[in-house]
Amino acid sequence: MSEFVKSLHEIFERFGRIEPRRMFGGHGIFHEGRMIAIVLKDTLYLKSDAESAAQFDKQNLPPFTYERNGKATPMSYRQAPADLFEDREEAALWGRRAYEAALRSGQPPKKKPAKKVPVKKKKAASP
Repeated sequence: MSEFVKSLHEIFERFGRIEPRRMFGGHGIFHEGRMIAIVLKDTLYLKSDAESAAQFDKQNLPPFTYERNGKATPMSYRQAPADLFEDREEAALWGRRAYEAALRSGQPPKKKPAKKVPVKKKKAASP
């Protein structure tokens, strides 16, 4: 896990507990089982939707876009504002916006992946 991803716990401390999980060649950032952000190449993108888009548009924050079959496809995650990294109250505000967008998406919360516990094999009893 990169130092950038590790720093997000502190940045979002006033918002609440977050949980980074490796995915997409980067990390998904979860809060209460819902993905509120993604981190790719040490860039934070927050969950957005039609209701929160104006807040991102005011600051000219672009969506995360990937290329598929030669066509650019934007996702419902937008680049986080730089102020978020310097102001914990601002981070909490943007974290709540992202969480609310995740709630409005209608996607059920993701359960934490179960940790694999090694199964101990019983030794055969000697006759």
